Amino acid sequence: MRISLKWLQELVELKLSPEELAETLTLAGFEVEDIEDRRTWAAGVVVGKVLERQPHPNADKLSVCQVDIGTDETLNIVCGASNVRADIYVPVATVGTYLPNIDLKIKPAKLRGVPSQGMICSLKELGLPNDVDGIHIFPQENLALGSDVRPLLGLDDVILDVTATANRADALCMVGIAREVTALTGAKLTLPQVGEVSISQGGFNLNLKIADTQACPAYIGTVIDQVKIAPSPEWLQQRLRAAGVRPINNIVDITNYVMLEWGQPLHAFDAKRLQSVAGGENLAIGVRFANAGETLKTLDGQTRTLSTQNLLITANDKPVAIAGVMGGEETEVHDGTQNLVLEAALFDSVAIRRSSRSVGLRSESSGRYERGVNRAELEVATRRALSLFRELSGGVIIHQEINDSRPDRSTWSRSIELRLDRVNQVLGPIDLGEETGEIQSQDVERILTALGCQLTSIPDNRWTVSVPPYRYRDLEREIDLIEEIARLYGYDRFYDTLPDKAEAGYLPVDQELLRKLRALLRAEGLTELIHYSLVKPGEDRQIVLANPLFVEYSALRTDLISGLIDAFQYNLEQGNGSLNGFEIGRIFWQEEGLQETDAIAGIMGGDISSSKWTRSDRQQPMTWFEAKGILENVFKQFEVQVEYQPDCRDSRLHPGRTASLWLGGNRLGVFGQLHPQLRQEKGLPDSVYVFQWDVDVLLDSLDDDKILVPQFRPYSTYPAADRDIAFFAPVKVSVAEIEKVITKAGKELLESVELFDEYRGEHVPQGQRSLAFRLIYRTGDRTLTDSEVEPVHNKVREALAEKFGVTLRS
Repeated sequence: MRISLKWLQELVELKLSPEELAETLTLAGFEVEDIEDRRTWAAGVVVGKVLERQPHPNADKLSVCQVDIGTDETLNIVCGASNVRADIYVPVATVGTYLPNIDLKIKPAKLRGVPSQGMICSLKELGLPNDVDGIHIFPQENLALGSDVRPLLGLDDVILDVTATANRADALCMVGIAREVTALTGAKLTLPQVGEVSISQGGFNLNLKIADTQACPAYIGTVIDQVKIAPSPEWLQQRLRAAGVRPINNIVDITNYVMLEWGQPLHAFDAKRLQSVAGGENLAIGVRFANAGETLKTLDGQTRTLSTQNLLITANDKPVAIAGVMGGEETEVHDGTQNLVLEAALFDSVAIRRSSRSVGLRSESSGRYERGVNRAELEVATRRALSLFRELSGGVIIHQEINDSRPDRSTWSRSIELRLDRVNQVLGPIDLGEETGEIQSQDVERILTALGCQLTSIPDNRWTVSVPPYRYRDLEREIDLIEEIARLYGYDRFYDTLPDKAEAGYLPVDQELLRKLRALLRAEGLTELIHYSLVKPGEDRQIVLANPLFVEYSALRTDLISGLIDAFQYNLEQGNGSLNGFEIGRIFWQEEGLQETDAIAGIMGGDISSSKWTRSDRQQPMTWFEAKGILENVFKQFEVQVEYQPDCRDSRLHPGRTASLWLGGNRLGVFGQLHPQLRQEKGLPDSVYVFQWDVDVLLDSLDDDKILVPQFRPYSTYPAADRDIAFFAPVKVSVAEIEKVITKAGKELLESVELFDEYRGEHVPQGQRSLAFRLIYRTGDRTLTDSEVEPVHNKVREALAEKFGVTLRS
């Protein structure tokens, strides 16, 4: 919000310089983003009177003017403006003046042979907006020649661009900032005096029909007759321009002025146009939510299609404004307006936020309603606007209707218990220079009283604090009061030395292990991906949001695989080739309530070789065993034994090339190749593999110390004894089951088992396959002899024959 110091000084006895005030506000939580010193824009520019204007002898579009600026010598100034003429008062930049907005220093010059001793200025050259093409002409008469133009143009002012935090809706107006400055500096506060406004009974028939009192707790409709539309007085226009608001006419400017002063948005309707829309003399102003498909042309000239989230102002049930956002063009105030209906209302912040967002329209009004307008000063702002209407437009108030469903005024305040011990416990010691201390009870009472609170002392250094109505929304608990005490006492006055002993930070074990897992997957050539947790609805066990932003993002994902498949498809379509990637994220589902867990998933289908030379730039599809090898390498680094079992539960995966993964009797996840039908629908290549693991199952099975702190393991210096074993085994028996039996039978002498051959075909019995394993036997303290190896090897043979009924070939 742009704060005019000249306006602020009428409300607060301000003795600080602009820079000091900006620093004070910033330290108190109101960041001042810019200081706009307008006093420098027209330093050296004075009031002059054009005595005579003659055409330039050597240029058709230039004029030679004799200008009196109150000195003994009349200035000869060459001017190019088309609106310059004799007997007008104008701003004159004298020789030596610097105009920063156009980066120009005025010097004596000759223009087409005629000397010029200054410059007659336009408002644009002085940094002000201007709709007139040419120099500025003062409307006032008999101005003091040679006097400073800055007071006449509102340039004797400094503007602070202040940003209020989201919880401080009360600070979005001059009165709110004035209260804050008073609390910070102790200066005297003088709020605008708003007296009672008399209502002359007229013949206008106005009724109010509020369909939803929660969305509109209070509405005041006032009819003003005999108004005269005209430009606002200069003082009002200057204040609006300083605040960044363009003056329009006296009626609209008054509503904007009161909003800037008290923070209460207002809207003025043309009463006759309202009756025309309503279709009769009897006018019922209503507040209701829109029906889907209704339309309204707003003041910005756009026709907007409304939804059921839009709160409307209606005339006999016909839309005339989007409540709290923007009025309708059909009922706007115009040059011929003679009577008005002034709207002053309170609207629910959530309703206005949804309404504004649904039509993609934000305004100064909606920005204030969204944060919360002060419900206690609605009548004050209304009376202030009505008194200005009467003063500046000659209006006569003939009727007023009020619909008020606000709770009792006694509930507009809030009582909070505050403990001095808690204040010092939260805020810590204060810096007293040579020593430290604590905040005292008198400091608490001084600060909170300055904020408008009423304190009642109770035993044990405690108070019952009554919060003023204009701070009702953000002062709710004891901690809020403590924050206010810290803010006004000064954050810079608290002790800033760290404790003598500080512990070094560290990551939890889970995060350490996840970092290692990410590093291992990246080392295998997989790129980490990140997707939204929100997806399209339609899957089983999905959790659907009650208030989604978009339909496409209205449910929580139940797994990570779907997002990875979409990413693979997107990369192919963009010409980036096949994707090898992984993602670690949270998944959600419904099962006896709402469930969630962390998962890790990956997708693989790209050529794992980066060499184009050896393969003549031909892509080599990844095989099932290459994809499985990537997982095995990760498991090997974590020193876990994962068991693979056939699985066909996921319809997205190939029923004959999918395995469920098991770790210590717990289901870790799934790994498999994409189903041919899905690959065809998505336009994906044949060799695409996916996996998904439960992070908790994996981490729970790890030995944290051994994984995070690698330890040296002594290796055997003695040679190994290797034996091959070949046999016919039923196809239904998996290699994993066979390896488990071999490992158990070999016990401590068996170092490793490796399958090196599989054969199906001629000379192999029906329903069986030929498998050949290499077994490595070794100990760390001696060379094994045949007499030691053979008994163990025979046990392995016997165990296989007994367990699976295999037919040994070797």
